[in-house]
Amino acid sequence: MTDSAFYSREYNNRVLVPDHPAYLERWARDSARARATMTCHLDLRYGEAPGETIDLFPSRKGDGSCMLFIHGGYWRSLDKKDFSYLAPAWVGSGVSLAVVNYDLCPRVSVEEIVRQMLRASRWLWLHAEEYGMDEDRLYVGGHSAGGHLTAMMMTAIWPAFDKWLPKDLYKGGLAISGIYDLRPMVQVDWLNGDLRLDEEAAIRVSPIFMPAASRAPVMSCVGGDESSEFHRQNALLGERWRGAFAGDIPMPGTHHFSVVDGLADPSSALFAGARRLMKLDQ
Repeated sequence: MTDSAFYSREYNNRVLVPDHPAYLERWARDSARARATMTCHLDLRYGEAPGETIDLFPSRKGDGSCMLFIHGGYWRSLDKKDFSYLAPAWVGSGVSLAVVNYDLCPRVSVEEIVRQMLRASRWLWLHAEEYGMDEDRLYVGGHSAGGHLTAMMMTAIWPAFDKWLPKDLYKGGLAISGIYDLRPMVQVDWLNGDLRLDEEAAIRVSPIFMPAASRAPVMSCVGGDESSEFHRQNALLGERWRGAFAGDIPMPGTHHFSVVDGLADPSSALFAGARRLMKLDQ
């Protein structure tokens, strides 16, 4: 049995990356600039709960593709507004970007956050056309906790959630630095006080214990310099989801915070991989 001290160390990205505050500050600064200078629809409501809002950055060019981005923060911190900085690269390349919020633990459970992402996805599919997007060109991606939530969306049986929704609501998923087996979280004392997971609840929200719900491709990515646990989690997704797995995107020399910056850089391997997933590199 792996001990809790090991898990506490391996999953503590803020300790593993001592200069993480510089990333958070830059994300906030660049995101504020993006919202101030771009066409955007902020705080669109997809549900009644306080956190159930989406920021939408529509692209006037392209084929109507949209990426829904789900932020990380261990299900208990950060906000969609910290990730507006991703929008210029995507909108500039002809893809609309939707950045989604959710309520945070411990106010809600991880299970409730998954339900919120289902509601957000339904809203996006229903309202795509209003914002110049194609409901048949929707993709989902996320980082860290958002990587986990991305994978959960790829397990969703959409017609069971709402009979009007297509089986393949998302045409592909990009899971970055995600946690796909949540059982280790039960042993991480500094985190589980907020998550309040036991073994049974952790299994219920672990996507590796469920099949991918459609043949839509799923790609993964983990920073080359991330901890061994994040590399193990990343490998799990490819092993368990062989039928849907479309490949891993190497990002050498990046850690848990710098890896997601690849989504803001059209010259990065991560950006190129996301475009491949969306069939935009043809």
